[in-house]
Amino acid sequence: MAYDGIRAHRPLIMGRRGAVASNHPVATAAGMEILRAGGNAADAAVAIALTLGVVEPHMSGLGGDGFYHAWNAKTGVSTTYNGTAAAPAAATIAHYRAAGGIPVHGALSIQTPGMVAGIAALHGAEGSKPWGALFGPAIEAARDGFAATHALRHFAGENRARLAPDALSAALFLPEGKPPGLGSLLVQPGLAATLQRLASAGPADFYQGRLAAMLAADLEAAGALVRAADLAAVAAVIAPPIAVPYRGFELRQTPPNSMGFAMAQMARILDRFDLAALGWGSAALIHLMVEAKKRAFLDREAYAGAVNPPLDRLLSAERAAEHAATITDRAAKLPVRGAPETDTTYFCVVDHDGNAVSAIQSINSAFGSGVTGGQTGILFNNRMSYWHLDEGHANALAPGKRVRHTMNAPMLMKAGKPWLIFGTPGADNQVQVNTQVLVACADFGMDPQQALEAPRWTSSQPGQESNYPHGGEDVLTIERGMGAEVISALEARGHRVKTVPDLEGPCSVEAIRVLDNGVRMAASDPRRDGWAGAW
Repeated sequence: MAYDGIRAHRPLIMGRRGAVASNHPVATAAGMEILRAGGNAADAAVAIALTLGVVEPHMSGLGGDGFYHAWNAKTGVSTTYNGTAAAPAAATIAHYRAAGGIPVHGALSIQTPGMVAGIAALHGAEGSKPWGALFGPAIEAARDGFAATHALRHFAGENRARLAPDALSAALFLPEGKPPGLGSLLVQPGLAATLQRLASAGPADFYQGRLAAMLAADLEAAGALVRAADLAAVAAVIAPPIAVPYRGFELRQTPPNSMGFAMAQMARILDRFDLAALGWGSAALIHLMVEAKKRAFLDREAYAGAVNPPLDRLLSAERAAEHAATITDRAAKLPVRGAPETDTTYFCVVDHDGNAVSAIQSINSAFGSGVTGGQTGILFNNRMSYWHLDEGHANALAPGKRVRHTMNAPMLMKAGKPWLIFGTPGADNQVQVNTQVLVACADFGMDPQQALEAPRWTSSQPGQESNYPHGGEDVLTIERGMGAEVISALEARGHRVKTVPDLEGPCSVEAIRVLDNGVRMAASDPRRDGWAGAW
């Protein structure tokens, strides 16, 4: 079926041999270059991941972490590669309590970076081209520069206070004390040299070799808690995805410490209702989806971050029925135990053979900690701010433990093969917007570009925010394109509504839909610098 109710302004990009959708045109071009040169989806994903870390420095990079979810067409097996690292040995609740809490930026917000371990594990298991052959576009963009976009200028301007205290970060991202001019070239020579060394020496060097020594020196000089031993202990976690049924499809998600299970739980609840009968964009549909989200987030807060969350119970039909039975026609007030939108990037790839990768990576907040290493040119994350300092919390800080991540990389399967590969940055908003894309495509027959441009909503509950100190307000944010009548009807149901202009809601979804005839439909979100390509 097709849906005619949404007019997309960007073209739907289609091809038979491969497709890429990422949050930056230069990164999409890097992925396409690898595919055209005979690389597979995993090869292209590594090239995209590295390039995004250069051209979207405010979103991700070598100093951050990520999740990489791959489907292998030859074996029919899905595998997740978890590139998130643990809290450093010196990071204790007592240490941060004595410091007055967990800072949102600066050296004490830095956690051990895991992204390189994640892409190395993906490449080692699924890649076909040599590791060093995947670095060309990233090295070129760092060495020769890339053009500053409106989005980069916006984020640099918003985060002057984060960047200014660090001399190297300020020099790179606030030249002359202000955001780089539109189209000006942002050159990162230190990062280019690090990428060149990583390409030739291999990923182990990042954690146990010369690069590791340089990283450790940069981190210690900045005042971070991460040491050489913490870097040496980093290892990717390779695991099968979690999965739930939905409308004759199967939704596969990245397992904990990803909070992808919250989206799976939302889907389980919604699968009990006839959403198509409610009508796309109706107040009744939005209300139902928001209420499903609220209940899933109660379980998310209670269990995300636990070493062994009870997924069998949380994702069961019985748990979905319990939650569904509590939904009425009134907005429920459901504060969780307890940030502004954090910053991340998402991309997806499908190659000629049908191999697919759904991937997401982050340095947490925009420009992460704001600290750039003098020897490595790496901008470091501020992931420590995701921890809780309450010993009884599932996500309580402990050395050597992995913090919970809002990052998730879903795939929607049909008859055991990828049907829709999609995802978004956006912290607590990620699983909410991903679910809206799922419903738009699976329940209403939208093509992915329509689904990405459709007006969207996001719900906040008191205490749900992922960054310390984990605040949040009771508000439903809706893009104005939903219509005044729908917004008024939601307010009448008890929702506290905040409206924002069209295409100014959160998140930046990228998606690829695979048709039965082999055509790949690639779509990109106009809310940031997203770009799709296919051939």
